[in-house]
Amino acid sequence: MILIADSGSTKTHWSVVDRGRLVQQVFTKGMNPFFQTPEEMGEEIANALIPNLDSNKFREIHFFGAGCSPEKVPSVREVLSAYFDVEGEIEVDTDMLAAAKGLCGHKPGIVCILGTGSNSCFYDGEKIVDNVSPLGFILGDEGSGAVLGKRLVGDILKNQMGVELKEKFLKQFNVTQAEIIERVYRQPFPNRFLASVSPFLAENIQEPRIYQLVLSAFRAFLTRNVMQYDYKNNKAHFIGSIAFHYKEVLIAAAKEVGVEIGTIIQSPMIGLHTYYSEK
Repeated sequence: MILIADSGSTKTHWSVVDRGRLVQQVFTKGMNPFFQTPEEMGEEIANALIPNLDSNKFREIHFFGAGCSPEKVPSVREVLSAYFDVEGEIEVDTDMLAAAKGLCGHKPGIVCILGTGSNSCFYDGEKIVDNVSPLGFILGDEGSGAVLGKRLVGDILKNQMGVELKEKFLKQFNVTQAEIIERVYRQPFPNRFLASVSPFLAENIQEPRIYQLVLSAFRAFLTRNVMQYDYKNNKAHFIGSIAFHYKEVLIAAAKEVGVEIGTIIQSPMIGLHTYYSEK
């Protein structure tokens, strides 16, 4: 059996696979070595994952996560080896590579993630050969849940959405302006908080101001990221909750800028099962 993990900023999806067959899956909080210490990641594995697995013995582990840059790989691998009995390889790489393998398998394409954060790359069928830096939700992450939430909250508090939508938002999330400022500027993981309010956009997408906010965010993602690759000869494939739930608006934005959309799915896991079974 092998263990495959796809970890974003909000949640980690763990799958136990035996000869291409899904045996078990567990969801835990997101594990990002850029924001969390090895000890914190270890606590999440020990408390939320291990008790829910039938075994901690695996032939291989393939862990893909946000923040798994080359300098962070050794510490993540060390955490995994401390909690699991692994016969062979412990692969640690970016969530971008997981998306590429899950979406494209062994074929080339432009691969995009739109979840709590956003990212993109050009994948040649084996490896990532080009990547426009996402820069995080303050400088970049266009089209992500965090940036959609940031733009929504900013427009709500700056009275750009009208009185009715503002009252509806504050009542639905039971927050004051002071509490929002506290969550964004003083508490950890403001990106998670901002992404958590973004579903308000989907619920009210029929409102012209809401629709235009989402459309312009996706247009920005496409022009500032996707269109830096060879988009005229390759389709753009998307993965993540934001891409999946706002599929129609994403397709509309792509048509506006001349980008051809390929696959849009919520999770790379099924593709990863196939990829490693074939391997």
